[in-house]
Amino acid sequence: MVERLTEGPASVSDLASLLPMTMPGALQHLKVLEQSGLVGSRKVGRVRTYRIKPNVLQPAERWIRERRAGWERHLDNLGDYLGE
Repeated sequence: MVERLTEGPASVSDLASLLPMTMPGALQHLKVLEQSGLVGSRKVGRVRTYRIKPNVLQPAERWIRERRAGWERHLDNLGDYLGE
């Protein structure tokens, strides 16, 4: 569902059709995603449309980038040490 939402907004039924789950299961999944702040929804008439909130992941992406850079330095140092 999250991957599909990266392509643009989608209705509950569109998202539910992607996976082998019931509509209540899809709604529960979307509720968790919305409570986490990863997605937002808007209801127009009887149709609820969900969209991803990409800015929510920026702190996690930054943290992962920093960790990756640190480990790459450590592995470079280990490679230099083993090469001696």
